[in-house]
Amino acid sequence: MSKKDKVYIFDTTLRDGEQAPGASMNEKEKLDVAFTLERLGVDIIEAGFPVISKGDFNSVKSVAKHIKNSTVCGLARSIKKDIDACADAVKAAKSSRIHVFLATSKIHLQYKFKRTKEEILKMAVDAVRYARTKNDDIEFSPEDASRTDKDFLFSVVEAVIKAGAKTVNIPDTVGYGVPSEFGQLITDIKNNVPNINKAVISVHCHNDLGLAAANSLAAIKNGARQVECTVNGIGERAGNAAVEEIVMALQTRNDYYGCTTNIKTREICRASRLVSKYSGFVVAPNKAIVGANAFRHEAGIHQDGVLKERTTYEIMKPEDVGFVETGLVLGKHSGRHAFRVRLKSLGINLKDDALDHAFDRFKLVADKKKQVFDEDLIAIAEDETKLVPKTWQLVSLVVTSGTKIAPKATVVIKSKGKASEASSSGDGPVDACYKAIEKIAKGKGELLDYSIQSVTRGKDALGEVTVKVKLKDKKYIGHGASTDILEASAKAYLNAINKMIAQQAK
Repeated sequence: MSKKDKVYIFDTTLRDGEQAPGASMNEKEKLDVAFTLERLGVDIIEAGFPVISKGDFNSVKSVAKHIKNSTVCGLARSIKKDIDACADAVKAAKSSRIHVFLATSKIHLQYKFKRTKEEILKMAVDAVRYARTKNDDIEFSPEDASRTDKDFLFSVVEAVIKAGAKTVNIPDTVGYGVPSEFGQLITDIKNNVPNINKAVISVHCHNDLGLAAANSLAAIKNGARQVECTVNGIGERAGNAAVEEIVMALQTRNDYYGCTTNIKTREICRASRLVSKYSGFVVAPNKAIVGANAFRHEAGIHQDGVLKERTTYEIMKPEDVGFVETGLVLGKHSGRHAFRVRLKSLGINLKDDALDHAFDRFKLVADKKKQVFDEDLIAIAEDETKLVPKTWQLVSLVVTSGTKIAPKATVVIKSKGKASEASSSGDGPVDACYKAIEKIAKGKGELLDYSIQSVTRGKDALGEVTVKVKLKDKKYIGHGASTDILEASAKAYLNAINKMIAQQAK
């Protein structure tokens, strides 16, 4: 296909996605997500908003240093200190970009900036010109473009391209647009901006009305050649256009869109699972492309049709987006080599201690479960990855509970080889367990959210627990996996505490 038929995937999971209320990733988790996005094949990774905090600056800098095959981008307001911070953060990248934005809609000018159109136009041009002194690849976004006066929008786009912007992004910032209208906006920009052929038209759509993917695809149909999106559609308020939905729509309906991307679609489910784990947002079963029910059929008519010919009720193959088979792969008699080879086939490479710990966990699970599935192996491996130093580790847990007795938990946890024991009562077994842990770890946390997700089906399924905990005025997300939900709960809480300790040690 010609270059004009290539759609660039600009992933903003690490910036807009992480801005979703309740989502927060540490530097190591962000880097792990960045590696996953690079493996997925995204063209541009928007790694963060460098000026907002030292942590965000360091995260963007770390991504820029390690990512080699994707362009690394940072976000900046149209002011020099933002642009300077962004330039410094991305300068180590093999390929870098500065993304400058400024609101242009009447409502933003009147209430947020209290400035005239002429003043906003000058600010935009000055920002792009200044950014060009720092980096050759500049993207400009007129924030709230879908509610901006069209003639003014055309003037801004023309001016920033003349000032040096190579990409102009048209955001539907509040999810106000509808597909026919938003698609027409792209056509109008092409027809009314004289120098538009000197820049790539991008779009960034929010999902407030559930139309983010539809609006993005309408824009592509009308000439946009970059789309900004996030894994699982996470982001501000109702989220962003989901990368998996955009990519698979373009691939499945190539006859209609005539466009291609660089995305390796078999990596989609892996990316989805990782982002869900680190953000703490569980993917809904009915989520398009990556939901647990996306390729399941229960109605008899559907089952009969699929058995006779898959395409009767499936327009995509599960394996095309990386769904692993739910089949027995290993047992308690399997050796370390077979375990390592199977993990590698699932795209997981563990080394040294991490592999040893994961193998030991696998043996324990294999003793408890009659069947060990690929999903179990993935959960075990992810639970043992050393993204966070295990300052505190669970040794043992004993809980007594019932309808007529007060729940009580006795936990033994260790740090630096020294084990400590404590007991506590609570409103329930999990509460009792957490209070006992707090006695030893010397820190009281506020549990903000607690969720359990079954990795596979069956009464002996491995369970994943995700907690959001407020510790010393900061929020941390913890994860734990086990066939015993109380054990998984304890591990999740300790994971959150260990994140806090690691953060404080910096």
